[in-house]
Amino acid sequence: MPQVLYPLLLLACPIGMGLMMWFMTRGGLHTSRRSGSIDSPAMHPELDELRREVAALRAAQKDTHETS
Repeated sequence: MPQVLYPLLLLACPIGMGLMMWFMTRGGLHTSRRSGSIDSPAMHPELDELRREVAALRAAQKDTHETS
């Protein structure tokens, strides 16, 4: 009888993880539908600021390479 339980014990973790991932993805879909777009600019003002800063740094680097 204990020999039958070993495969079940080995499969318990992967099956449990798969079920948790499935439940979490289903829960994530429901919340994103209610709240609208996840990547809307109004929700991430810091991200927009960082994008502007990266663009400014790239422009400054491009100017530095062109003058040298």
